[in-house]
Amino acid sequence: MPTEIEKDGFKVIIYTRDEHEPPHVHVWKGRGETIINLGGDKGGYPEFEDINAHMSEKDARRALDLVAENNGFLLKRWRQIWREIHGQETK
Repeated sequence: MPTEIEKDGFKVIIYTRDEHEPPHVHVWKGRGETIINLGGDKGGYPEFEDINAHMSEKDARRALDLVAENNGFLLKRWRQIWREIHGQETK
């Protein structure tokens, strides 16, 4: 599972065994985790899918901001990994 971004204690990870869409990332800070769906090619904004009880609201918002700032890069990497693992394009 590649760590795509490490910044200010956050790790943005794409799980290679996630076998579902939509494109998303897992963001960790300590024991806190949030799953964030990436905005698509049509300009969608990243949004929360799930936040565990160990991540504060403030850290969740910072995680969302970090993903939004890097959305294009993360979406490109997610699709590249999906293609490599599954041998197919995403929607």
